Amino acid sequence: VQLVESGGGLVQAGGSLRLSCAASGRAFSSYSIAWFRQAPGKERDFVAGITWDGGSTYYADSVTVRFTVTRDNAKHTAYLQMNDLEPEDTAVYYCAADRREFRTVVSRTPNGYDYWGQGTPVTVSS
Repeated sequence: VQLVESGGGLVQAGGSLRLSCAASGRAFSSYSIAWFRQAPGKERDFVAGITWDGGSTYYADSVTVRFTVTRDNAKHTAYLQMNDLEPEDTAVYYCAADRREFRTVVSRTPNGYDYWGQGTPVTVSS
């Protein structure tokens, strides 16, 4: 599976962005997908995740209410809608896929994922 993120950019505080994660390969629809972010000099942190069927979603406390993760298995694409952005949200955002099929939970650690995109940068100005 290859993952390609898009949709990052520069936005003012309070603005919105929608990130996309497009996947190649038929197995996408059976994998949990997560979004992570990494700011300069910091660790890669969990942001949000969604199970293979979209039935369950998970969020970091810092983004709950403001961010929404969804997926369209027919399009092999996952999304991260980010609203009310804050300067603290500035980071490179990565999507990741867990190749353990049909899991009903989402891992919150990077080592729970086998496939990664190249990342898309998000900069929020104050």
